[in-house]
Amino acid sequence: MAGILAGSAGLIGLIVGYLARYLLAARKRESLEKSWEEKIRKAKDEAQDIVLQAKNKAVATLDEAKTEEKNRRAELEKAEDSLFKRSEMMLQRENEVAKERIRLVEEEKSILSRNEKLKEKEGEIASKLTQIAGLTPEEAKERLFKEIRNNYQSDLVDEARKILRDRREEIEKKSVEVMTTAIQRYARAHVSDITTSSFVLPSEDFKGKIIGREGRNIRTLERLTGVELIVDESPDTIIISSFDPMRREIARLSLEKLVKDGRIQPAKIEEKVDEARAELDKRVQETGEEAAYEVGVYGLPKEILNLLGRLNFRTSFGQNVLGHSVEMAHIAGMIAAELGVNVDVAKKAALVHDIGKAIDHEVQGTHVELGRKILKKYGVEEEVIKAMEAHHEDYPFSNPESYIVAAADVLSAARPGARRGTVENYIKRLEDLEKIAKSFSGVRDAYAIQAGRELRVFVVPEKIDDFMALQLAKDIASRIETDLKYPGEIKVNVIRELRAVEYAK
Repeated sequence: MAGILAGSAGLIGLIVGYLARYLLAARKRESLEKSWEEKIRKAKDEAQDIVLQAKNKAVATLDEAKTEEKNRRAELEKAEDSLFKRSEMMLQRENEVAKERIRLVEEEKSILSRNEKLKEKEGEIASKLTQIAGLTPEEAKERLFKEIRNNYQSDLVDEARKILRDRREEIEKKSVEVMTTAIQRYARAHVSDITTSSFVLPSEDFKGKIIGREGRNIRTLERLTGVELIVDESPDTIIISSFDPMRREIARLSLEKLVKDGRIQPAKIEEKVDEARAELDKRVQETGEEAAYEVGVYGLPKEILNLLGRLNFRTSFGQNVLGHSVEMAHIAGMIAAELGVNVDVAKKAALVHDIGKAIDHEVQGTHVELGRKILKKYGVEEEVIKAMEAHHEDYPFSNPESYIVAAADVLSAARPGARRGTVENYIKRLEDLEKIAKSFSGVRDAYAIQAGRELRVFVVPEKIDDFMALQLAKDIASRIETDLKYPGEIKVNVIRELRAVEYAK
């Protein structure tokens, strides 16, 4: 009995526990359902709010678009009105222009008609005047000009002279200012080279060694160097004679090396001459580089620099060609700077203007033409070639720098002491000046004065009037420029002197 009761109690306990769990689960389910229902309701409310906001925004956007479209249409209508008004104005203007063109054409026809009538009247008047005066129009014009010339000749001459004097004074003032400034800023000592140089021996005993047995040593040295060695009575001195300074320098270096070595014989002479040539070649290159560096010219090929160095051993009328070129480069650079043109082109052209003289004794042709070929061969700028080729007027002046190079050449060559000319050439130039002046009709006497810087010409006053005197001065100057070569400038001074003489008896 007790067992049955215990089993019944356990069953009841299970049933009660199950019911309790079921009720608890039912409550939890109801709570979850209410929670989900609340979330769904909130979600629907939020969705409705979003839809409502979207609708409101869409309505606002649509209103803005309509407003913008309305404004745009208003602007387009305004632009169309403006274009229409402009089109009407253009049409109106075209009509006015067409009317004006028609009026001008009619006026032009009227003017042409008047001109024709005036020409007819002029012809009639000229014919009547010709009949009355007994002169053709050409004769009347010539008589009128002659009367004006006779009546106002002195005034016209004075005015022409005044114009020429003022213009010349202004040009001369500016040119003298530029050139004197350039010369004053650059001063260079002038040393005239000669055709001989001397070599001082350590002692008189070396003369015999240099001459050698039966003169074989001196003959070998003369043959290898191309110079003449003069061993005279001067103590401890040998004279080296040659027109070529490079040959003289090679001979001097060879003698110096032979004396230092002490062994003087044909084989040793050949060795020392070769060494002297190599040393001189090196010095030539260095001299060319130093010259370019001195004037501030850079970028020249080494072959050009080598030829520049060779110019140090060339002379022109006693003036060292390299020194002349360096001086020209300085002067040309300063003149170019004063005038505001290309300084680099002017300096470079002046430095290489005589480059052809480095080989003109080896190759046929003028030094200008040889220089042009050398510069073109080594790729020097065309502007530099154009500037240097005209310095002797063999080619036209094709750029401003060419005038500067020519002027610098004259300034450097004509400076006192720069060059040495023979007395015969000097006298011949003066005689040629006087002959040119005397070759003109109406010239009584002509005198070259101031070392040929001025030509004073006296004319016959009965044959040459004041107008003709002015023209004669120009003609003589032109003939001198054409027929003579001279440094600097020659002043042609034509003098017309009339003397009235009468005797009282």
